[in-house]
Amino acid sequence: MGRGRQKAKHTKVARELKYFSPATDLSALEKEIGHASDSEEYVDKWADLYPDDEDEESEATASA
Repeated sequence: MGRGRQKAKHTKVARELKYFSPATDLSALEKEIGHASDSEEYVDKWADLYPDDEDEESEATASA
């Protein structure tokens, strides 16, 4: 296959991929990324690892 035909084939595939938009199942996406529903309260599982920003600001102003 010549370079022209090969490039045309790649261009066709790229165009199909660019404009292809399958139906998106948003509820499955929410479950996959771990988005809590409206009835559940958000719990930050990383909160204990980092100090609060407010605590750092109050310490900085108190020592200044």
